[in-house]
Amino acid sequence: MRTPIIAGNWKLHMNPKQTTEFVAAVKDKLPEASKVEALICAPAVDLESLANAAAGSNLRVGAENAYFEDEGAFTGETSPKVLKEMGMNYCIIGHSERRGYFHETDEDINKKAKALFANGITPIICCGESLETREANKQEDWVVSQIKAALAGLSADQVSNLVIAYEPIWAIGTGKTASSDQAEEMCKTIRDTVKDLYNEETAENVRIQYGGSVNPGNVKELMAKPDIDGGLVGGASLKPDSFLELVNYQD
Repeated sequence: MRTPIIAGNWKLHMNPKQTTEFVAAVKDKLPEASKVEALICAPAVDLESLANAAAGSNLRVGAENAYFEDEGAFTGETSPKVLKEMGMNYCIIGHSERRGYFHETDEDINKKAKALFANGITPIICCGESLETREANKQEDWVVSQIKAALAGLSADQVSNLVIAYEPIWAIGTGKTASSDQAEEMCKTIRDTVKDLYNEETAENVRIQYGGSVNPGNVKELMAKPDIDGGLVGGASLKPDSFLELVNYQD
């Protein structure tokens, strides 16, 4: 039985004071971790405040990106080793904004996944197609290619424990949401791809999120689908009330 995971991706929002205030407002109102895993992934400048404020609560903490080396002459990058030392449980990699704005490649994302696992951090690997790709009816080929590249060289045990986030680029921050059927169709395609690459047990274990304008109004419908195990949430995760509505969607 896969534990649902609702993850907030704050992107470039919030400062340390706001982070501390947010956690104070939600930490005593979260579901049991065995029921729904609640996670906030924050900008690097907020991570110390996030970890300190969340200590002892059911709130999991994560970063929005990491480099694939632990240390060295890589000005401006974030060390996965240090993220682990700071108490991070998760790290998002391969988000379409990283791929698009910062030209990250499938190879980069694969190397980051391996570096995160080496440091005991669970990767949340993002994938998703553009509107042009979907209109050309090539979305499955595109996403399958991303998944194959991201998972190259990872063991079945590692894949069983990571999280994959399907985020159609055309639905991120646009207010447009893939229909629950569209989201389920692609999440099932991802699960079938993992099965083809590994085995049925690995495919049944891996958690697959949907991301792209997820909000309290659509989360229940999305989460009712058999292959959708969570949400990667942008704007709706910035306010305590809406985040609590999302993580407590089962109530």
